[in-house]
Amino acid sequence: MDKLLIVDGHNLLFQMFYGMPSRIVGKGGKPIHGVLGFVGALIKIIKITEPSHLVVLFDGEHENARAALNPDYKKNRTDYSKVAEQDNPFSQLEYVYRALDILSISYSEEGEYEVDDIIASYVYRYDDIEIIISSFDSDYFQLIRDNVSVMRYRGAKSVVCDRNYVIRRFGILPELYADFKSLTGDASDNIKGADKIGPKTAAKLINSFGGLEQVLSRCARIESARIRTSVMNNERRLCNNYQLIKLKDVGKIPFELNELSYVYNGLTTNNILERIGLL
Repeated sequence: MDKLLIVDGHNLLFQMFYGMPSRIVGKGGKPIHGVLGFVGALIKIIKITEPSHLVVLFDGEHENARAALNPDYKKNRTDYSKVAEQDNPFSQLEYVYRALDILSISYSEEGEYEVDDIIASYVYRYDDIEIIISSFDSDYFQLIRDNVSVMRYRGAKSVVCDRNYVIRRFGILPELYADFKSLTGDASDNIKGADKIGPKTAAKLINSFGGLEQVLSRCARIESARIRTSVMNNERRLCNNYQLIKLKDVGKIPFELNELSYVYNGLTTNNILERIGLL
C-alpha cells in the first residue's frame, strides 16, 4: 500500500530553530542550527515512517482569508520582518530548500492558501492510501482517519497520533476536533473560546449533543445555567471560530501522488550541509 508522508515545513523549521540546545554556526560564522536540525529531523522522520511518497509544504506570503473573519486571527504571531537575521528562522529557509533539492524531495511554497488547507486537500483527495502528517499543529487532529495519522516528532519520544490517541486525550472523535476547539478556543492562533468552557466541558457538550451546530441548536437543554448562558451569549463567536479552525478542501494541490514517489538516497546530515557549503 502507498504511504504518503506530508511534512509541515515551517512547523518543523521553527521546532528545530528554537529547540536546538545551542546556536550552531557554520562557515563564515553563519547560524545553521535551524537547517541542521531540520535536515537531521527530516531524515529521522523518513526512517521512522518509511514513506513511498513524500512532500514538504511551506506557507508563503499571501493574504490570509481567515483574517477577514477575525482580524485578531494569528495577530499574536511574531512579525519576522522586524527580527534580526540571526534570530530569524526564515533566514535559514534558503538552505532548507537547497537541502531538499539534494535529498530529491518535492517541496512547495504555497502562495494562495494556508498550508493547513493544502494538507487537508491531500487527505480528501487520497482517501485510499495511508497518509502521515508530520507537524505539532494540533489542528491536524481533525483530519485523522483510519488511514490518516499525525506524527509529532521528538526523536526517540516521537508520537504517532491516531484515532485512539485523540479519543484518549480529548474524549472526543477526531472528526469533531474542530467543533471541540471552537468551544475551547486556541491560544496559539489567538482564537478565544466561550467563557467558562474548558476541554472537559467542551468534550461533555459534544458527546451529549453532537457537533457544534447541535450544541448551539439545543443549548436550552444544557443543564448548567452558567454553561448554557455562555454558549448562548457566544453563539456568533463560536460559529466564527469554527470557520477559522475547520480545515477545508480547497481543490488544489501542488503535486499529484504519482509525482511524489520517494526513495531515501542515504545521505547524512553532514553530507548535505557540506554540499550546501555550510560545513
